[in-house]
Amino acid sequence: MSLSGRYSLGIILTFVLLASSMLFSIPTINSFLNYKTLTADLFFYDRLSLWLVLILVLVYNFFIENRSFFVWEEKKYSPLFYLGAVIALYFICVFGGAFLNTIIILLTEEKVSKRLLEFKILFNNNYFLIIFTCLTAGVIEELLMRAYIQPRIEKIYNSPMLGVIVSALLFGILHSTYGTIGQVVVPFFIGIVFALFYKKYSNIKILIICHFLIDFISMMIMNFIDSKHLSLLYL
Repeated sequence: MSLSGRYSLGIILTFVLLASSMLFSIPTINSFLNYKTLTADLFFYDRLSLWLVLILVLVYNFFIENRSFFVWEEKKYSPLFYLGAVIALYFICVFGGAFLNTIIILLTEEKVSKRLLEFKILFNNNYFLIIFTCLTAGVIEELLMRAYIQPRIEKIYNSPMLGVIVSALLFGILHSTYGTIGQVVVPFFIGIVFALFYKKYSNIKILIICHFLIDFISMMIMNFIDSKHLSLLYL
């Protein structure tokens, strides 16, 4: 199999594993534990399954692709650049996402995601689970969607823009489990912003930090706002 073929298979495998984890890990785990509702323990095990996905992709990369996981060499920057980039990305994503979310709510009168309502109860003052969840999202999603999928799509089709759009689209689709339009459109927008940044600056650590902060601050806010305002948040 050619390198492009191995890359293509790796992309499909990565997306299928991520989607399967997000859709089926909780019912699968619960078939052994028999929890009647979504609990902190059950959700913790669910997040662990995403780390298993990363391990499986790393194994595929090592044994099948036989190439560096990072197609693009990781670039180094000054601490001041890190700080400025994280702040700039955070505000672009937050304000851009809020604007899009507001338009969607006004046009569709979309209700609060049932999953967000579950999360409000689940994460209430559970700071360990909040931090672990945000760390998992930041590390797993950025390593797999940006560092792994994006540059491989570009290599296969020789199209930087296709790498940006497809990786962002897959990122948005993975968030469709929330069951609302906003929770797909906003992640797609964030995916575009992050992919463009990664293409230009080739530094995944900045994206991991920013992704963590977006989710962490949203979850902390979730602890203090009324349930009817949860539609303004996106995770």
